[in-house]
Amino acid sequence: MRDPMATIDLFDDLDGDSNLHPAPRRSLALSGATPLNPDQKNFNRLIKQIEARRTQLADWNEAIPAFRQRYGRDLHPLLEQERALKAQLAEHLDWGFDQKGLTKTERHKLSALIIDLTLDVLGQGGPDAAMKALYNKHSRSDFDTEENAQLEQMKAMLEDTLGVALGDDLDLSSPESLLEKLRAQFEAKEQARAERTKRRKPSAKQQAKEAQREAEAKQVSQSIREVYRKLASVLHPDRESDPEERQRKTALMQKANEAYDRGALLELLELQLQLEHIDEAHLANLGGERLKHYIRILKDQVRELDSELQRTKQELAAEFGFPPYGRLSPDVLMARLRSDVAATEVQLRSLLQQIDGTSDVRSLKAWLKTVTLQRPSVPSFDLPF
Repeated sequence: MRDPMATIDLFDDLDGDSNLHPAPRRSLALSGATPLNPDQKNFNRLIKQIEARRTQLADWNEAIPAFRQRYGRDLHPLLEQERALKAQLAEHLDWGFDQKGLTKTERHKLSALIIDLTLDVLGQGGPDAAMKALYNKHSRSDFDTEENAQLEQMKAMLEDTLGVALGDDLDLSSPESLLEKLRAQFEAKEQARAERTKRRKPSAKQQAKEAQREAEAKQVSQSIREVYRKLASVLHPDRESDPEERQRKTALMQKANEAYDRGALLELLELQLQLEHIDEAHLANLGGERLKHYIRILKDQVRELDSELQRTKQELAAEFGFPPYGRLSPDVLMARLRSDVAATEVQLRSLLQQIDGTSDVRSLKAWLKTVTLQRPSVPSFDLPF
C-alpha cells in the first residue's frame, strides 16, 4: 500500500491550452487516509514554509516600489517644509533670546528649545552652517566635535560587542556603509576560521563527518540534477519545429535553468508537475533516501528565503529611517505612511502658530510659560540591523 502525502497547493503561472500548460492548482503531493510518516510530514511542512516565504517576498516586492513612490510624492515634501519651519523657528527664538526684558530662566528655556530644534534640523538633512552656529551658541560647545565623539563611541561599542575591527575609513553616518563593512568583516572572519580549520589535521571522527557531508552534498546535487535533466529533455527548444511552441519552451527552459543554478528543487518539481512529468506513482513512491535528500535541499531553501526577507527589511529600515527593531510588514507600510503624513501636517500647523505667536517679547514670554522642557533622555544609537 502506498503512503500518500498531504495535499500542498502550488501556484501555476503558466497559461495556454498546449500540453506544456496543464490545468492550474495542481498538487505536488497526494492526499489520502493513510497517516504520513515523519519524513513525509517534514517534506510537506517545508513546502508550506517555502510557499509562505515566497508569498511574503512577492508582497514586499510589490509594496516597496509603491511605498517609495507615495513617500516621495506625499511625505517627503512635508518633511522638507517641516525642516524649513523648524529652522525658521530656531532663528526666530534666537532673535527673542537677544531681546531685553527676558529673565535668566526664560533665556535658559529658549536655549534648550533652540538646541532641540537645531538638532532636529541637522538630523533631517545635510550640513547647515547656520543651524550649527546656533547650536554652538546656545550649547556652548561644538556640534562637529560632539558628533565625531558620538560616532567614535558607537564605533568602539560595535567593535567591542561584535568583535570586529571597523578601521578608520568607515563612514558611520551611512547605514549602508556600516552594514557593508560589517558583512565584509564577518565574511573575512569566517574565511580565516575556515582556513585555520583546513590547516589543522582533522581527527578520524572529523574526517568521517566530512566524508559524510561530502557524500550527502553529492547526493543532493545528484537529486537536483536528475530532476533538471528530465525537464531539459522535454523542454529543449531545438527539438520543437512549431515557432510558437519553440518560444514557449525557450521561456520554460530559461526558468528551469535559473532554478537549477539556484538549486531551487521545489521550483523544478513544480515545473515537472506543470508538465505532468510527476505522476501519482512517482509521488507515492517518493521516500527513503530520495525524500531525505529533498528535505535537505528544501531546508537550505527556507534558510535562503529567510535571509532574503531579513535583508529586504533591513534595507527598507535604513532607507526610510524606520526603527531597526520595529515590526515591518507590507500590510502596514501604507497605513504607516498615511499616519506620518497626517502627523506631519499637524506639526506644520503647530510650527506656523508658534512662529506667528511669538512675534514680540510680550507674546514670547507668554508662550514660554506654556512650554515644559523635557528631561534629556539617555543617548542611544539606532543601528541599521
